[in-house]
Parts: sequence; structure tokens; C-alpha cells
Amino acid sequence: MPKQKTHKGTKKRFRLTATGKVKHRAAGTSHLASRMSQKRKRNLRRTDVVSGVETRKISDLLCGNSY
Repeated sequence: MPKQKTHKGTKKRFRLTATGKVKHRAAGTSHLASRMSQKRKRNLRRTDVVSGVETRKISDLLCGNSY
């Protein structure tokens, strides 16, 4: 039986921590930030943790590897 391939789009956007949580970059940070408040831009700079429901799906797409 063939091996499961890593989903390349998921690999570029998410990263697994040592405890199995999934980190990602906040959406809306690439452009059009002049209309945002400084507080909003500052909070979007941080990485965020995905909710528990989506963690299993993303971990399966990454095949358990952390990139």
C-alpha cells in the first residue's frame, strides 16, 4: 500500500508544536493594513494556535511531521 503524501499547501501554512498543537500566522497581514488600528496590527503579528477541532485534520494532512 502506498504511503500518504504530505499536503504541500498545509505544509506552507501550519506548523506542529512538540505537544501536538498547530500554529499558524494570522490572516489579513499581507496588505491593506493602513486602515487597521495599531493595536489590531500588533496583535496580528503573533502566531496563533488552531482550535482543537481542526488540529486533527491538519495533523493528518501533515502526516504527523512538523516542518
